[in-house]
Amino acid sequence: MRNQQAGSTQKGYRRIIPSMTALLQFESVARLNSFTLAAKELGVTQAAVSKQIKVLEENIGVQLFQRLHRSIYLTEGGETLFAIISESLQKIASGFDQITQGSDKRELVLGSTATFSHCRIMPRLASLSETLPHIRLRLATQMFTGNLRTPDFDLDVRFGNGEWDDGHALLLFEEEVFPVCSPAWLARNPIPLSLDELAGAGLLDADATSEGWVTWQSWFKDEGVNLAGLKYNLRCSLYTDAVQAALNGYGVALGWGRMVEHFIDAGTLVRLEPFVVRPKDAYYLVVPHGHCVNPDVLAIAQWLQVKTQAVQVQEIAE
Repeated sequence: MRNQQAGSTQKGYRRIIPSMTALLQFESVARLNSFTLAAKELGVTQAAVSKQIKVLEENIGVQLFQRLHRSIYLTEGGETLFAIISESLQKIASGFDQITQGSDKRELVLGSTATFSHCRIMPRLASLSETLPHIRLRLATQMFTGNLRTPDFDLDVRFGNGEWDDGHALLLFEEEVFPVCSPAWLARNPIPLSLDELAGAGLLDADATSEGWVTWQSWFKDEGVNLAGLKYNLRCSLYTDAVQAALNGYGVALGWGRMVEHFIDAGTLVRLEPFVVRPKDAYYLVVPHGHCVNPDVLAIAQWLQVKTQAVQVQEIAE
């Protein structure tokens, strides 16, 4: 009886659902926003992909793509179909992953920059199994925000204005930037009481990135002063190196509040008052189009927002 019901359902699906090949090719074109890239991903010709999409549009009687001279974009019907197919394929992929890995946990790919991963995610890993016991996290860490716009992530963290055309953005938190140093450095040096004194205090700088992060020069400019004679003890390509140098008592670094709060809570870094700059941009959790803002996504967002308990962290993971 069960086989008869399955066969009947299967025939019913075949009458309703067009070619699965066409649906898979449509998903690839919509995700990559390109017939050429989809053909390359699928290992077929562009003409074959175009033919499948045309047949699919004829079968359902709806135009799925608006075709321009050098670009394409989804129509309203295309957006609806893409959301349905992407969610369904995600569930199927998760099911295969559970079966092949022999685990009842679902893998979730979270993209972020190296700084966010090291300074915000790593200190929270201990609480992940309590927050999301059914999720196995895979971190896809990139150097800069510009690398994050990839279809391979389930979620990614970005710093910006929250307006991206490839997904829905959930606000995580706003930021503030202020000077930080170690207690050891503070014991050897006078507390800077003015911006002029701070400028000569032995600064630890990191290069500006596509993430919109500031250098000491731009930080002082935001404070309303242009100081040419900044005294640097060390300049780094990576922000995590500047923070590590501050932890080792080598000078004063710019502390991005949400990135260094666990160091401050643990007492390994000290915030120098009252200096502070509050950027206009903020951190967001971006859910790519075709993925649902479900309870797991909201739980991940909350997990990233909550402060960690103070622990004695002596260094940043490499």
